[in-house]
Amino acid sequence: MAQGLTPIRRVVTGQDARGRSRIVWDGPAPNIHDYAAQKTPHGSGRGWTDLWVFDECPAPLSGDSDDGNKSYPFPAAATGAHLRIVQYQAPRPGYDPAQDPDVVPPHAPKKRAVGQTWDRGGRDSFSSGIHKTESVDYGILMEGERTLILDDRELLMRPGDVVVQLGNWHGWRAATDCRMAFVMIGASYDAGSPAAAGHPPITPAKVPEGVKPVRRIVTVANANDKSTAISDGGAPEVRTDPARPGFASACIWVTDATPAPIKGIHETLHLPHTLEPPARGSVCRVVTLPPDEVWKRRVGAREVRAYFEAMGSPGASTYSTQAPHPYMQKTRTLEFCLVLEGEITLVLDTEDLRLNAGDVVVQRGTNHAWSNLSGRPAVVAISSHDAQ
Repeated sequence: MAQGLTPIRRVVTGQDARGRSRIVWDGPAPNIHDYAAQKTPHGSGRGWTDLWVFDECPAPLSGDSDDGNKSYPFPAAATGAHLRIVQYQAPRPGYDPAQDPDVVPPHAPKKRAVGQTWDRGGRDSFSSGIHKTESVDYGILMEGERTLILDDRELLMRPGDVVVQLGNWHGWRAATDCRMAFVMIGASYDAGSPAAAGHPPITPAKVPEGVKPVRRIVTVANANDKSTAISDGGAPEVRTDPARPGFASACIWVTDATPAPIKGIHETLHLPHTLEPPARGSVCRVVTLPPDEVWKRRVGAREVRAYFEAMGSPGASTYSTQAPHPYMQKTRTLEFCLVLEGEITLVLDTEDLRLNAGDVVVQRGTNHAWSNLSGRPAVVAISSHDAQ
């Protein structure tokens, strides 16, 4: 990764005067925080790009402002969330930690002056300090390799891996130059059930032939406030579509309140796997989409209806023989969509837009479908939030 931050292509959807879905913005996300360029003491070649912010849930879907430029208290408003992509450089040959001016030795926990964040030090130019935030985080590695540091272990993450962090201590170290997306959702340490004594074993779900399993890591704080991973393996719930061989929707996590509860939460499999999140909640999914050529001549109203019913969202379908794609859908949700692998086309009422790995779509309750016109599967991570 070259010096400076790689621009992030961000597409934001909206509606025209006739209520038809359209593109509002398409270009590099403007809200860039480049530590190297600003010469601030947070490490060489690091920084992040903010892509969207909301501070109330249900999240607003209308408006002309670019909410990627909206300020927020880190990690997020108690009733909101934000999407950012962080970029790190790995240590270069000859790096000497003893000569690093950004080193902060480990220290006793202390609350940062701003926001709901606590710090234990341990930072250098290529590693974050050990910290925790009062938030539920969906962390999705998009490029490169990054090491997640917990109190009892270190986990190397690779592209496509997803971690759900429930307000626990952790740190990061770049194994290679990397980019990672974070959806940080306002949460409460006081909300939830009493700390559980244990957690049930998780069995990864079977995935269709040709579909790569999604690695899901879940981290929590134990009774002594030490961080640990209680789950690390294939996503335990995966839905398929018989009409589309090679389609898979892996449910990663669900929140069902705002602020999101943290205390005693070890799993959300009891909550329904749907396209739409619970009221005042969110759902994170990773979707594998096979090439349209595999299925398009065999799908009609019956097959589409069966899919949306199986996903628990029968009202989401906007199927019509006149529609530009059979799987057109519209939900009252704000969705952060990250293209992880392959090429995918976003189909709207007024236009189609080709997207590549690394591109991000902020979907504001608009009628749309995902069309794979390439010859290989595409993978899209979607964080969907209750909206109005």
